Amino acid sequence: MTASTKPTAPSATDVVLEAVGLTKHFPIRRRLRTLFAPRRAVHAVEHVDFVLREGRVTAMVGESGSGKSTVARLMAQLIHQTDGQVLLHGEPVRARGRRFRAYCRRVQMVFQDPFASLNPVHTVRYHLTRALRIHGSDTTAEELLTRVALTPPERFLAKFPHELSGGQRQRVAIARALAAGPEALLADEPVSMLDVSIRLGVLNLLRDLRDRLNLAILYITHDIASARYFADEVLVMYAGQVVEGGSGEAVTQHAAHPYTRLLIASAPDPDRIAGAETEVADVGGGEPPSLIEPPTGCRFHPRCPHAMARCRVEAPPRLAVESNGDGPHWAACWLYDKNTVEGT
Repeated sequence: MTASTKPTAPSATDVVLEAVGLTKHFPIRRRLRTLFAPRRAVHAVEHVDFVLREGRVTAMVGESGSGKSTVARLMAQLIHQTDGQVLLHGEPVRARGRRFRAYCRRVQMVFQDPFASLNPVHTVRYHLTRALRIHGSDTTAEELLTRVALTPPERFLAKFPHELSGGQRQRVAIARALAAGPEALLADEPVSMLDVSIRLGVLNLLRDLRDRLNLAILYITHDIASARYFADEVLVMYAGQVVEGGSGEAVTQHAAHPYTRLLIASAPDPDRIAGAETEVADVGGGEPPSLIEPPTGCRFHPRCPHAMARCRVEAPPRLAVESNGDGPHWAACWLYDKNTVEGT
């Protein structure tokens, strides 16, 4: 175990998008009888820091409600942060005007449900040509469909979304995002609503686009196994905070934070069915906390089997984890502070 270290400073030449202290609180509407009560809010995202680099995939994993999709929407500026900054090539994003429109061209989002993100009354040709016209691109709809392996493109241009399979719809949604010529792609659980048999094809498509177009990709998922397969870096979110990060191999094969171990132990694995209940109990259980009144200190401490007195009052910083030869690795957990003494 090693002492606290600051995250390695990324190279200014390859960092496309950066989140600095990103925070989002959603105010709760007051009822008339509680009009004069203190204002309350859902603490959806708290002090999140990470970078997206050219030609690399960063996966953000966690259970439902952990704040992953909110982070993606903040990075796309579909909603505005309560605090913190989103930086594009080191420059803060403006909320409106010409610079904001330029930001939207350079940062595109792919949503979880392709059927909901495509207008059912318009054809594939309309969706793609409209995006190309808005962003002033010289690319054609046929070229976009070819990029996402929908060939021959003439077969798909006149079709409506309901005439396509789920995988084909998601490929059209990806093609529409590519119409802007983006530098960063924010993929919010892009395969979770697809059949298992075609998920790998869509992930391989995104990997191919990363390599050919040098894209920076944020991959939001609750499936830590796909994060290991697809991502260069993995970040683990719990209750609105990032609790562990590092290379994909380090986080998934040598999980340090008790929550990450719980995620891995909870994933279906036929080889360990007999001892699954015991394994999950060893790494924690229970329900996620309320984000209206989140726990003090480490937010995982009410579920953590290793919780100490310090965990209940002090939020842990990012602490370096001993390397296993799989690249950089850190966890926000007091277990990795050499000065931590049990019960103090």
